[in-house]
Amino acid sequence: MGFKCGIVGLPNVGKSTLFNALTETAAAQAANYPFCTIEPNVGEVAVPDPRIDKLASLAKSAQIIPTRLTFVDIAGLVRGASKGEGLGNQFLANIREVDAIVHVVRCFEDSDVTHVENRIDPVADIETIETELMLADLDSLEKRVDALEKKARGGDKESKEALDLVKGSLALLRDGKPARLLTRKPEEEKIFSTLGLLTAKPVLYVCNVEEGAAATGNDFSKKVEARAKEEGAVSVVISAKIESEIAVLPRAEREDYLGAVGLKEPGLDRLIRAGYGLLDLVTYFTVGPKEARAWTITRGTRAPAAAGVIHTDFERGFIRSETIAYDDYVSLGGEAGARDAGKLRLEGKEYVVADGDVMHFRFAT
Repeated sequence: MGFKCGIVGLPNVGKSTLFNALTETAAAQAANYPFCTIEPNVGEVAVPDPRIDKLASLAKSAQIIPTRLTFVDIAGLVRGASKGEGLGNQFLANIREVDAIVHVVRCFEDSDVTHVENRIDPVADIETIETELMLADLDSLEKRVDALEKKARGGDKESKEALDLVKGSLALLRDGKPARLLTRKPEEEKIFSTLGLLTAKPVLYVCNVEEGAAATGNDFSKKVEARAKEEGAVSVVISAKIESEIAVLPRAEREDYLGAVGLKEPGLDRLIRAGYGLLDLVTYFTVGPKEARAWTITRGTRAPAAAGVIHTDFERGFIRSETIAYDDYVSLGGEAGARDAGKLRLEGKEYVVADGDVMHFRFAT
């Protein structure tokens, strides 16, 4: 199960620098973790999670395999992209294929780096891209209304439900608001997702600041943070320049470098975790002498579907899961201690997997 975050932004905001730092980080992880570059503009990175190291230590696992996210460096956008300006069509097509948008915003001043619109105004930059996405969604939805209305009048229940969602989304878009703000019932999510709306995707704003503001942010990033809160989005402060320098340092030198610039951890670690949280993902673990492995699922996933992430046969033939909460596994010294203390639970098909669960699946072949 792959989850993709698309990195977007206007030209010269640090988007490619950030992506290059991510892929350099991934390449550096390759000595310890599986990594592959799928295409020149796609890379996978491990999600930082100290829990897996602790589990591996207790189980004396020979290998550690963390969960991972895919980042896609999407073609740059200019005003008019919704009408095909610049690489607009490619930009919009690529964005439809990702699960979440990582929007890099320029929050630094540098006379040597020109801004495409000759001003430093991160909120205006956000609005430029948001406007293009909203225009594209408006165009897409307006073309569907007549056909949906005709089917709805004919008694097609699904078309009626889709029409209500389309009209609600159109009202928001015409008011200058993204479709993700539409209030929806849980049972409407499946139909809503089929609309393929660009502005329905969750957004993480990355405030690319100058080196001196990497730890605290600056006035520009505070404006982005306020904007993010207004729309229920998330923001992270990062200096892409610092991250690109950290990514190529030997691991032993990174801690000293981070301390020198006032950081406790690389900003990319915060970005990756924020992206993971933005997609409402959780992690469960399988642990043994061969390997300790993290698996990614969406929050609310039941045990059979979680097992299916490992192999479809596990879901098809699911019988039960042997489950230990992470805290119990650690505090009781591993599986044997948890079993002896009665903390190993047998869970059935309706069990909703919790973040951090250590699981072993029983299934019929």
